[in-house]
Amino acid sequence: MDYCDWCNLSEEDKRFQVYESKSWFVFLSDEQDYVGRCILVLKRHCNSMSELTDEEWDELRNLVCKVEACLKAVLGAALCNWSCLMNHFYKEEAPDPHLHIHVRPRYDKPIMMNGRIYADSEFGHHYALHKSGVMPEEDREEVFLRLKEWLNR
Repeated sequence: MDYCDWCNLSEEDKRFQVYESKSWFVFLSDEQDYVGRCILVLKRHCNSMSELTDEEWDELRNLVCKVEACLKAVLGAALCNWSCLMNHFYKEEAPDPHLHIHVRPRYDKPIMMNGRIYADSEFGHHYALHKSGVMPEEDREEVFLRLKEWLNR
């Protein structure tokens, strides 16, 4: 998979890796439209959840539990929305998706980060596809450090 971005991550791409298991990477997403938003990426190239091995499924289940517990404990998430859509890959002439799963923590109370308040204005509803708002780099770094410390303890 020479042309797959997920299969060819640079060290810079891995800068926001918060956890790694045998089969999966967990990254803090570039987009922090939902504070603590992460992406779980299968280490091997795989097109669909239906192609996961039993071992990968077991690891995924454990990661879902671990990441969700982390987001609740560290950031106060009330719940987490999980999605594996992969539609973007099918915009290509010859789609070859790489399995990855997004987690969007949802908050029933505002979060305070470095003196700034983040509120989940859509709490109780589907997440917004194009939510506005940019998180300052220092806040993203703070979220990254908190998640990484909790997940790797």
